[in-house]
Amino acid sequence: MDKEKINRDKILQTIAVLIQRLKRSDITISQIATELGVTHAAIYKHFKNKQEVWEAVSTKWFDETVMAKVTTGALTDTKIERLHLLLWSFINAKKKAYNQNAEMFMLNTQYVESNPYLLRKVLKSIYQKINQIIDYENDNFEHAELILSAFTIFTLPAFKSTWNDPDFESRFENMWLLVEPGIQQLYL
Repeated sequence: MDKEKINRDKILQTIAVLIQRLKRSDITISQIATELGVTHAAIYKHFKNKQEVWEAVSTKWFDETVMAKVTTGALTDTKIERLHLLLWSFINAKKKAYNQNAEMFMLNTQYVESNPYLLRKVLKSIYQKINQIIDYENDNFEHAELILSAFTIFTLPAFKSTWNDPDFESRFENMWLLVEPGIQQLYL
């Protein structure tokens, strides 16, 4: 490949292809460079270090695979219905992402989910959607984080082995029934 034609997006696409082809996420910078027909240095012209490469891959994957699938419902729905749908949609998108591409999911877990500052940045768009639904204007997202954190058993990778259990949806609905009155009282 012509060194002039590589860019961040091409590098990220190549990594995703390698992960899919090799069915593992422990891809090396050497493998990426070889696949692209460039040197390590060419990759590091676009990323300052290996950590940044993996964070970029994970973040891009999460945005495209999880966040792009999240819906907030129709404006005719009540706010509480829209919030319920948003949370269920996010949880299902994450579950589906895990079931469809465990390798990328594990890479995301390693580089995003284990870094609270990067995770907060990645989740910003869902926090914004929650704030929009509850009519709460605050860029700190403390209330959105509290609402989403009530559902961590359905979103944190540590619980992924339970996501395909037959009672998954009923467990979500039970949690919703538990937190809905507080959300109604405080925000809606």
